[in-house]
Amino acid sequence: MASKRYGESTECFPDVYTKVPAPVKNKKPGQLTQQRIEQFYKDGFLVVKDFFDVEELEPCKTAIEGFVEELAQKLYNGGKIDRLYEEFGVFQRLTELEKAWPGANVLLFKQGKLPEEFMTLWSNEKLLNMVEQIVGPDIIGHPVWNLRVKTPKNDATVVPWHQDAAYFCEKSYDHMIVTAWIPFLDTNAENGGMQMMRGSHRMGKVVRHTCCHDDTWFVTLEEEEMRKNLGVKPEEDTVMCDVPFGGFLLFNNMTAHRSVTNTSNDVRWSVDLRWQSPKYNPGFYDITDGVIMHTEKDGVVTPDWASFLKVNRKEVWQTKYFKEIFKTDEFDTIVTGPWIGRWEIVHKNRHTDAFEQQRK
Repeated sequence: MASKRYGESTECFPDVYTKVPAPVKNKKPGQLTQQRIEQFYKDGFLVVKDFFDVEELEPCKTAIEGFVEELAQKLYNGGKIDRLYEEFGVFQRLTELEKAWPGANVLLFKQGKLPEEFMTLWSNEKLLNMVEQIVGPDIIGHPVWNLRVKTPKNDATVVPWHQDAAYFCEKSYDHMIVTAWIPFLDTNAENGGMQMMRGSHRMGKVVRHTCCHDDTWFVTLEEEEMRKNLGVKPEEDTVMCDVPFGGFLLFNNMTAHRSVTNTSNDVRWSVDLRWQSPKYNPGFYDITDGVIMHTEKDGVVTPDWASFLKVNRKEVWQTKYFKEIFKTDEFDTIVTGPWIGRWEIVHKNRHTDAFEQQRK
């Protein structure tokens, strides 16, 4: 067997990602039909429409407006902008802030706050009933979640092909991590929607990625690598997924995907939430654990958000992987993380430079 290079799999787990589990016996709100579950396991993803009521998503949009207001005030008080752009709505205001001070969208991405409205969505009973059909009755929220902002015509928000497992450590490879990518407006090819590589999960392995894409912190999976080692044909298996407001895109940690350029006039807001069984290591570099949301005994439970959120993730991982805790300016737009050290750096930029300067 060839020696392991960087983060590539040394073992494959095809059954984990292709073997359909037995149906849940009790019927519950939010469950998908067995046919839809089978489609998810066959393709590696599934577009689910008309899942949420407007009332379940509107609070999250309100929370996003609060984040943008907070960012605008921060930039204004810091002397970075000379006005607040209060006349613009949630789908335009950040674009104006980005024009006035390039990097504003990265600052919002980096803030990492989990508001109560997002906690409620993440632990939504209908979502958990659906996740139970895939990972079983014991469910934790995976420690990695993200509020995604894709401002129009902005290279920093274009995410290249990758498998999510490439951002986790190898302890995550042997089990299913389910992701729901939930947009807060109708998404499509025009406004930076998602493309999936159908069937790229079937071998149950992580293949070669490189780092970092352009002037970003993103890893890249080349199409030729997928063709050669994942058994897919990009010209046939690339699927553009139009996801309407009220729905979501469901996929797993092995399915290759990317987002395209936003050529519209609106900010594409979305959140990706993840779940898995507590039986397995989430692969988050032993920085923190997940949060229990559902058990076989009690069904849906109230998550212990206080314990989940009390860990300063940045300080923990820098203590583990950096020479010292690296203090940065509040307007710093550099993003680093342990995934950068897992892959060959073929393109250096300010993000990789910062990582290499501080790593142990």
